[in-house]
Formats: sequence, structure tokens, C-alpha cells
Amino acid sequence: MLEINNLHISIAGRSLVKIDHLVVAPNERLGIVGESGSGKTLTVLSILGLLPTMMKVQGSVIFAGQELLGRSENDLAKIRGRDIAMVFQDPGRSLNPTMKIGRQAGETLRLHLDLSKSEIKERVLGLMHSVQLKDPEKLASRYPHELSGGQQQRVMIAMAIACKPKLLIADEPTTALDVTVQQEVLKLLLKLSQESDMAMVFVSHNLGVVQAVSERIAVMHDGEIVELGPTAQILDSPSAEYTKELIGANPSIPDAQELRRLSGSRFRTGKGV
Repeated sequence: MLEINNLHISIAGRSLVKIDHLVVAPNERLGIVGESGSGKTLTVLSILGLLPTMMKVQGSVIFAGQELLGRSENDLAKIRGRDIAMVFQDPGRSLNPTMKIGRQAGETLRLHLDLSKSEIKERVLGLMHSVQLKDPEKLASRYPHELSGGQQQRVMIAMAIACKPKLLIADEPTTALDVTVQQEVLKLLLKLSQESDMAMVFVSHNLGVVQAVSERIAVMHDGEIVELGPTAQILDSPSAEYTKELIGANPSIPDAQELRRLSGSRFRTGKGV
């Protein structure tokens, strides 16, 4: 599904990210974990060509057989939202405060699919229902500030899955939420990825969150992957000292065992290592 080779991100001659090799298999859930500043977000932003122009990006990012690095903005715009979608950390900053939720949720559909207004409205309401938002018609007529943080993030997820992407990138999607809502959103992402056979890259500084939803984990430190392997292996037999420190400082999440049960514990061995 996704293959990264010799990725090097730098600014003014300073190296920020250096990844030799990383792959994501179809339908796989890969977690990327590390402290703030470790290069997690820069890595996933480079996939969609969303890095600031002052940053230099070298290497290869192949998605579904297509090289993404070096593609024009027009080409990437056709891929974003349709084939690869992204959910960001703070939904309150991602949503347009001047636009009603229903119209925003339909933007991706208008951009990528040839649908009538009535078809878009029907699809939007269906998407809101699929992310377990109550009374979708009422919510569609509201502005972002009239929704809770959990509702806003569910709207962002609905927008992300609108075109049934092959890959969903979730960059710290639960950090801005309280622990109860955090667990609900994690369950929702698991459910959607399993039902739609959608691959997912889940980025977080919280190892407790990553281990609950991921089949494999890549541990990043100082812009490099210091350990990569099946979730069970990383947790039970970590080899990198940094990974051991992360595990030692691991903040637990409510009902983590339940989330792992929902994930199916389908830990893969050896892929991309």
C-alpha cells in the first residue's frame, strides 16, 4: 500500500527526519510513536506533500505503485481525501468556523465525486450516522463552535472517510480530547478500519494509545526509526533503550484490553522490518 525509502527531510542543512525503509501493507494498522519533536508528524505530512516549502524532502514515497514525492500540487490534490485521507490533532482548528458542518462534510464529495446536491446531502447524513453522531440533520445545520470536541473530531473522521480512502492517516487524533471521549474515538477508528478494509497509520506520543489500535509499531527518536516490529514484540521484548523508556513512562488508557480485543490482536511478524 505504502512504501517509504531513503526519506530525508531537512531545513537549512539541518536533518529532521531520516528513514531508510518503512512499509504499510493493505488493511494494516501501523502505529508511529515517539516524543514531541521526534519527526512523526513531519513524516506523515511528507506523504501528502503538506510540508512547508522551506523544507527539503528527498527519497521515495510510493503509494499504490505511484511515486508521490515530486508530484505537482494539482496531482496531489486529486489524491488527498480520495485515496489518502488525514485526521489532524485539533478538530477545532481544522474546521472552518464560518461554515456549517453539513457543507464542510460535503466538500470532499463535491471535489472528488460527480454527485448531485441531494446525493451529497444524503451521503453526508449517512457519514455522520456511521461515525455515531446523533441527530445528523440537526448537527449538519450547526457551526463548529456549537459542537463538543468529541463531536468535532467525529465530523473530521466522517470527512476523512467520505470517499472510502485506501489509507487513513490519524495524527494525534485523540490528544485534544478527554480520556472518555478518547476511548470512544479509538473504538470508532478501529471499527471503521476493520469494516472498510482501510489501512491506517496512527501517530501519537502516547504508547498506550498506539498499542491499543496498532498491529505493528514504529518507534521514532530524533527523526529516525529506532525500533520496528509487531506490537506484542515491541511491548514484550523491546531492544532499543528509548523504547524501554517509553514503555516505562507509558500512560495507560481506560479499557486498553477491550480496545486490543476489538483490534483482533492480529499482530503481523516481519513485515517491513
